[in-house]
Amino acid sequence: MPRDRPLLEFGPVPTLPPPSYAAAHDDEEEKDAPPRRWFHYFPTCFTVLFILAPHPSWMIVLTKYHLGILHDRQSFAQHVFVTYTLTALALASLFTIIVTDPGRPPANRGRNDDNEELDFTQALLADDLDISSPGKWCRKCWAPKPERTHHCSHCGRCVFKMDHHCMWLGYKCLGHRTYTSFLHFLLCVTLLAVYIACVCVTAVYYAFTNPLTIDEHTPLHEMSLSLGGIILTMVIGPFLIYHIYLTSTNQTTLENLSPFLLLRQLPPLPPQHQSERHRLSDPPLEHELSFNQRRLVRDAHGYVRLYDIGWRKNWSQVLGYEGPFGWVHRVLVGGGGTGDGMTFPRNPQADELLVRLAAELVDADKIS
Repeated sequence: MPRDRPLLEFGPVPTLPPPSYAAAHDDEEEKDAPPRRWFHYFPTCFTVLFILAPHPSWMIVLTKYHLGILHDRQSFAQHVFVTYTLTALALASLFTIIVTDPGRPPANRGRNDDNEELDFTQALLADDLDISSPGKWCRKCWAPKPERTHHCSHCGRCVFKMDHHCMWLGYKCLGHRTYTSFLHFLLCVTLLAVYIACVCVTAVYYAFTNPLTIDEHTPLHEMSLSLGGIILTMVIGPFLIYHIYLTSTNQTTLENLSPFLLLRQLPPLPPQHQSERHRLSDPPLEHELSFNQRRLVRDAHGYVRLYDIGWRKNWSQVLGYEGPFGWVHRVLVGGGGTGDGMTFPRNPQADELLVRLAAELVDADKIS
């Protein structure tokens, strides 16, 4: 009698495919954070409170010192106007950051301009992108990812020209449409802190040199405001200077702190021999680089500015406005950068520098 066949047959266990090239290059593979909750806005409330908290002490100083002792109504009016104008401008730019979308790819919104569903084929053909190429396709949003666009794990979405995610400003990303408002906010807060500190330091000096002409409580307000203004200037001031440098060189925080993003921009590598110790992919993977090759990339990051087109044009790209009175909006609330956020003019010398970097990477492998 023929032997009965088993009810279940198990074939060979299939092996898992190797990770895709895009996955190996993708540095944004961390798990997305849970949806935004109400407690995520606590830091934003603290930011608003931090801006408004000094004003009661500030009014005491202005009333007791400038009106009660100096009897200088003109200085009193000037200080009130300057401080509350800067406060209003800072809050206006903060509100603009909170309510404005920093920008996202069209396919990431799920609908096009005609309010129709954007299917997978349309998304592929929109920019003629290859989903296996690094940095061109977001495998979380499953949508095209234009240049300078990054996926934020906190927001769970891609952001045009993403600079960084900030929990203090609405728990949102700062990107193409909100970065100008962010600069505006930093500038207003820094100027406000410097102004209050300067006025109060002068008042403290007067209180110590004329102790009998002022009550014992006003100097406490003056010293606390002086100390707070100096500390805030020392904290926010360098941050403002850093972003002025980034704007002048047309970089984002991510681009400035991530030198190995240059690997995605490299042209085809020169021919490599199979016998080379560290044979590189094309373009190379970060973990494939030797010590000398990693040092070459870090050094190149200091002089290869892909989007630096001169400081005047760089600032025009961030602060540019349209119309004869467009500057009014920039002064009041900041606003967003010019362009569509998907394409940016490139440094004409960057391609030549990248070609030289690619050749140096291969040569460094031969030497090592």
